[in-house]
Amino acid sequence: MVSGSRYRRVGLCLLVVLVLGGIYAAARPSHQKSTPPRQAAVGRATVSTAARVCPAPGSAAPTAAAVAMAAVPGSAKSGSAVISTLTPTGSASAGQLVSRVTQPGVLQLTTVPLAPALTPAELVGLPGSSASVRTEPGRGGVQVSATGALAQGLEVEQTGPGGLVTAQCSAPGTNFWFIGPGQKSAASIELYLTNIGNQPADAQVQAVTDTSTGSPVLGNADNGITVPADGMVEQSLSGLLQGTKVVALNVTTTVGQVVAAVRETQSGTADGSWLPAAEAPATRLTIPGLPAIGAPQLYIAVPGTAAADVKITAITQKGSYQPTGGTGIDLLGGSAAIIPLPSLAGVAGAVSISATAPVVAAMLVSGGPPGSAGAVAVSSGPVLEQGVMAANPAGPAGSTQLVLSAPGKAASVRVTTATTTAPASGEAGTVVHIGAKSSVVVPVAPPAGVRASVFTVVVTPLAGSGPVYGGRVISAGGSVQSVLPVPSSLTWIPVPGVSQSLAAILDG
Repeated sequence: MVSGSRYRRVGLCLLVVLVLGGIYAAARPSHQKSTPPRQAAVGRATVSTAARVCPAPGSAAPTAAAVAMAAVPGSAKSGSAVISTLTPTGSASAGQLVSRVTQPGVLQLTTVPLAPALTPAELVGLPGSSASVRTEPGRGGVQVSATGALAQGLEVEQTGPGGLVTAQCSAPGTNFWFIGPGQKSAASIELYLTNIGNQPADAQVQAVTDTSTGSPVLGNADNGITVPADGMVEQSLSGLLQGTKVVALNVTTTVGQVVAAVRETQSGTADGSWLPAAEAPATRLTIPGLPAIGAPQLYIAVPGTAAADVKITAITQKGSYQPTGGTGIDLLGGSAAIIPLPSLAGVAGAVSISATAPVVAAMLVSGGPPGSAGAVAVSSGPVLEQGVMAANPAGPAGSTQLVLSAPGKAASVRVTTATTTAPASGEAGTVVHIGAKSSVVVPVAPPAGVRASVFTVVVTPLAGSGPVYGGRVISAGGSVQSVLPVPSSLTWIPVPGVSQSLAAILDG
């Protein structure tokens, strides 16, 4: 009996060794043709909770802001969202309750009370501050914690004193990228780091500029930035970025998660602009949402050590082509540059970027809020499931356009709208077709028969549609104020299949 048990254990061990050997062999690179491995079925995980952070609500002018929120749920029927303030020096629990929202599907606008002024002790600065990088507690900021129907299809934005959206509020993460004008165009460059976790987070910042020869860490002061639990810190990076024309910033964490935001302004008293977060460096990027105004400029950086050969393809209402100046762009590793594209003046659409090494990129177009160098459009991914845009001006408040592009095969989307009283659900909307390798411009307005100065827009790709990339162009006073990517506002996330699992091999 004992001997038989021993043999069975030995046999099981041999089976495991053989299975592991098979997995190892399957994982090794091979130039021989082989049968594709069996894939487990792809599943879905329903979104049940979500969090967003807005750095400006509750702060003083000119960064003062309110919160606009919309959630277009899927299967969930009920839920709630809590908007609460942050604590300058951190706290073990969430800050003061501002608002509780329980109605999904409609636009929610929330005014945030002014946060108390920082005390003299807080204004002294936090440990790690230096003459070139000053770090101090942030004044203002809110977190949105949502569950159920309010977490699904969630989009949160901050709006300025005039009611226009100034930034999309982000979810906590460990890696953020920003690219835009340097200190020569933006005298003040401020970084906001927020931590809504219950433990302090540790963050660091790297920069690539047109004057650097590599990817240097921004001095010792930007190593080990401690962001307190449920708190926000603010850094002035102008001293470190002195004399730069273009800058790419990478914020990462070694402990915990943060939400990073960057504000640039030519004057401390001017509105300035919040840089949209860009996609991580890649060899293929798409920048959607370009309006048909003056000649845009490409801001591009190569974070790694390898040189990049870059090619640009314009995706316009008349089809796709290589614009003048869009080929033969050679950049050294660890460098950044501005590429003027005068041939795209007055051309709406998107640009596709291919490079031999990973790059991060954005486009600067004329306009922008007072005190800004222009409006920045960043790279983004295709719209998955649906894209929700919370706060869009209409009538005297301004106008909103969607610029939708299909870099590959033809695409179709349904565009619906909502207000504070009229939900998006059940609305027929408008079906928009985008030809292969082309773009369309779609003006949007509140639902028919509903008078509103601000409304929500929902873009839903239809079945069989090719990938759709979108940007939202917000204009006021005859000038483009911002270009923001159409986000993917998911009600569920895919769970990838598992290849070469032990169970699959044994079953096979």
